[in-house]
Amino acid sequence: MANPISRTRGAGAPARRTLTAPARRTLTAAARAAAKRAGRTDGPERAVPREDEAARPPEAPLSGRTVVIEVPDGWDDPPEPAPESAEPAEERPTRSRPRLLTVVLAVLLVAGLVAVGMLGWQYRQGQRAQDAGHEALAAARKAAPVVLSYDYRHLDRDFARARTHLTGKFREEYGKTTKTVVTPTAEKYHGVVKASVVEPPGGGAPAASVVSASPDRVVVLLFVNQVTRSTQVSGSRVDLNRVRMTLSRTAEGWKVSAVDAL
Repeated sequence: MANPISRTRGAGAPARRTLTAPARRTLTAAARAAAKRAGRTDGPERAVPREDEAARPPEAPLSGRTVVIEVPDGWDDPPEPAPESAEPAEERPTRSRPRLLTVVLAVLLVAGLVAVGMLGWQYRQGQRAQDAGHEALAAARKAAPVVLSYDYRHLDRDFARARTHLTGKFREEYGKTTKTVVTPTAEKYHGVVKASVVEPPGGGAPAASVVSASPDRVVVLLFVNQVTRSTQVSGSRVDLNRVRMTLSRTAEGWKVSAVDAL
């Protein structure tokens, strides 16, 4: 193979290397192949840098001999491998949708169970409060005549019966009040008080109703008539009173825990 590079020397000038015609054709073919591999069609005489190479700083030219490789006829660059990451990227949303749907359904199921549980609990509480209201109202109708009545001839017996309908601090307060206030006055003036829950003239349930109710505490409003006789009053005196009575659930049933005259 002939040497593609020839040397010429002028008179008094340093030696200069020139390319022969076959060498130029070889370099042209090599440049075309390089441009083709880089994806450019500008030709061998002007090479356009790629985007990643344009961002790099210019490198200093390499010194030394240039090795020229002849490209054989029929040479073709191997095809670039197709990207494999595109297909899994498209499948990821499809795979995540069933998981997301499962999570949403699970959350809805839990929320539904909680809502059903709360509704069931509220229904049971309401039913218990309604039953408590009926029971406490019946207990209040029985307790009111006993707690609000007394006779000076047997005060100890009357007050002892009344305390069986009471509970808590109100029972203690009732005992102190009857001992220090009611007993001396009733014995001195021969006081007799007879209380009864008002009943309609034509018959029917006594005038009492539930103000508020919970499973363990009920407030009842009663209309009570008190007939009083004593040495201080000629004949009998009738007092029409409205009484608010609070009842609490105990191990022995519903007991009065407060009485307020309105």
